[in-house]
Amino acid sequence: MKILLLLLACLLLGRAAAAAEAPPLYADPAVEQRMLSITGELRCLVCQNESLADSQADLARDLRAQVRGLIHKGLSDRQIVAYLVQRYGNYVRYRPPFDAETALLWLGPFALLAAGLLVLLTQIRAGARRDSGALDPNSLQRARELLSRAGDAP
Repeated sequence: MKILLLLLACLLLGRAAAAAEAPPLYADPAVEQRMLSITGELRCLVCQNESLADSQADLARDLRAQVRGLIHKGLSDRQIVAYLVQRYGNYVRYRPPFDAETALLWLGPFALLAAGLLVLLTQIRAGARRDSGALDPNSLQRARELLSRAGDAP
C-alpha cells in the first residue's frame, strides 16, 4: 500500500513539474493588441524566421515586455520601432527601409535576375549561330565525297 501511494505521489508531482507556464492575462487588451501589432512586424533575434509576437524564446518574451513598457510610457509605434532598430539594427525589421546599408538587400535579387537573363540570351544567340544548319563550302564538298565513296551520292 505504501508503494502504491509513493508511486501515485511521484506521478502527480511529475505532471505538475511538466505543466507549461500559462501566459499572463494583461489588464489592458488595447495595449496588448498594440504590442502584438508592433512585434508582429519585427523579427525575433533568436529564431530569425519568426516574429517577436510569435516567438517563445526568452529574448522575445523580454522584448515584448519591453515594448509593453514603452507603450505605457506613451511612445508612439514609430518611436518604439526606432528604439529597437537603434539597439539591434535594421535586421530586427522584416521590411527594412531602402538606404545605402540595405540597397544590396533590395536590389540584389533584381541584379541576379538581370544577369541570369543576360546569360540566357547570350547562350540562345550563340546556339542559334552554331545550329544555323548551313555548311561551309569545304564541309559540303567533303560530305559529298564521303557519300560518293559509300555509293549513296545524290
